Amino acid sequence: MCTIEEFEKVEIRIGTIVNCQPFLEAKNPAFQLWIDVGESYGIKKSSAQITINYQPEELIGTQVLCVVNLPPKKIAYFISEVLVLGFPDKNENVVLCSARNKVPNGARLY
Repeated sequence: MCTIEEFEKVEIRIGTIVNCQPFLEAKNPAFQLWIDVGESYGIKKSSAQITINYQPEELIGTQVLCVVNLPPKKIAYFISEVLVLGFPDKNENVVLCSARNKVPNGARLY
């Protein structure tokens, strides 16, 4: 079990995917994402293994939940700055987490 204080340390924010490109250099099939996480955070990059359920062009404009306060992670030559959140579907492929209605970029999950 984690305490509420521990949970509150994790900053989960919503952002809009503004660019998505295939990540050809990744070991596993993935996309490079550029996510607008609002004025306080700006555009952040992420690598996501979501190629089974999504195509790059359909992701542009999609709002996704991401953790913004983890250390950056280098994947090949790409620096992933935020962790995009999702759930596994019945085949263990990621389905992205999003808000049911559009909310301001940078809004925090409580």
